[in-house]
Amino acid sequence: MKTALIAGASGLTGSYLLKLLLESGKYDRVKALVRKPLGLNIDYPSLQEVLFDYEDPDPKVVQANHIYCCLGTTMKKAGSKEAFKRVDHDYPLELARMARQNGAAKFALVSAVGASTRSMFFYNRVKGQLEEDLKKLPFEAIYIMRPSMLLGPRNEKRPGEEIGKALMKPLRFLLPANMKPVYVSQVAAGMLDRMNRKEKGTHIISSGQMQNYPVS
Repeated sequence: MKTALIAGASGLTGSYLLKLLLESGKYDRVKALVRKPLGLNIDYPSLQEVLFDYEDPDPKVVQANHIYCCLGTTMKKAGSKEAFKRVDHDYPLELARMARQNGAAKFALVSAVGASTRSMFFYNRVKGQLEEDLKKLPFEAIYIMRPSMLLGPRNEKRPGEEIGKALMKPLRFLLPANMKPVYVSQVAAGMLDRMNRKEKGTHIISSGQMQNYPVS
């Protein structure tokens, strides 16, 4: 039985990815780690919602062949640099460690364009540090998705992001491929595709590469 596990299924990218995993036919079971029930309108027989506390995790439930991590927050929502790092670095890394100890073969992460431990921006440094720490874990394959600005319907309002989208769309044709906004459905499609290839090692998937996938 081939199983996928997704963390962050209630977020923008995660919600698209969860639906894609359930409808792809690639997995017999899809486990979603959730703080509270998702409340989906459609009953998926292959879906297993697992209540999970990232502050007091139960390693036994982090079992699957493929792990998809879409965890992330914003500095405003987190409230401090320490809290942001906890969600965007510590939670995903602990998830990966538990998964690998339980035999998971592959791990896919939604990171960000510009992720680097040498970045002048705290956000990108945290993302870069997570990438470096993940590379040390002996997974068969690791896929690090580095999307640029994400396009898709959010449940929350982010005024700064909306202004950025409005400014970037008319200039889209002038931007380098890796800087153009990318749809969350393209990110999700890229994750599913790459995780089901017969590849080994660590792979960085750029925003430009993700734009080759269809928008849905």
